[in-house]
Parts: sequence; C-alpha cells; structure tokens
Amino acid sequence: MMNFTKADLQKEISYKTSRSGGAGGQNVNKVSSKVELLFSIAASALFTDEEKQLLTEKLQNRLNKDGYVQVICDEERSQYLNKEKATERLIMLLTKALHKPKVRKPTKVSKAAKAARLDSKKIQSVKKEGRGKRFDIGD
Repeated sequence: MMNFTKADLQKEISYKTSRSGGAGGQNVNKVSSKVELLFSIAASALFTDEEKQLLTEKLQNRLNKDGYVQVICDEERSQYLNKEKATERLIMLLTKALHKPKVRKPTKVSKAAKAARLDSKKIQSVKKEGRGKRFDIGD
C-alpha cells in the first residue's frame, strides 16, 4: 500500500524553522529549533491522481490556505530531531489517509444455528409451561 519512502518524501518536503518557546533555557533564545514542515499533495510526483484526490479529501482539515499539509514540531531542543519527528508524523498521516478499510460482507445465520435456537426456545417454553397455576378441583 505504501508506495513512497522517507527519502522520496524528503525531496518534496520544505521546512521553515523558527525559535521555539518552552523548555530549553537560554538555548531557546539562540537556536531556531521549531520546525514547520510543508508538503504539497497536488505538486507531489509520488502519488497517482486518484491517491492525490483521496489524500486531499481525507486531510482537508490539515491543509493550509495554499494547499500544503502543515506539520509543526517544537518538542525537542534539537532542530534535527524536530525535523525527523515532523517527517515521521507526515508519513503516518499519509499512510493513514491512504488506508482503505476492508469492505464488510454481510453474512446470514446458518440453517443449523437457526434450528438450534428454535429448539432451545421450544425446550424453554415447555419448561415454563409447567410452571402455571394448578387448581385442584374436587374438595
């Protein structure tokens, strides 16, 4: 199902970096460790037109106004690690969106199962029938 590799994807990804907030001490003020990954589904050569349409539909809420899938990562102190994480997330997003669930085939209850159910109902019915009130006539 997955017809793309990380290396192929890397060629079509663009990154924007900026300073990240949060933990990291003075490092935060000096290093641009926040990574914003941008990937254009429409311009990608990795997917067929059918796959592109499917990706666009499924990732509609992840697309920005220019039609790019945007993944932002600022968890790590290292820009490299953030790039790796963002790329992994993009791969997960794309594979999830391309996954087609198996079609459910409706099944019928077998004759034997139906017969067994009716037999057990009959047994239960006979059992309960004997529990009725008994009137003794003749006192």
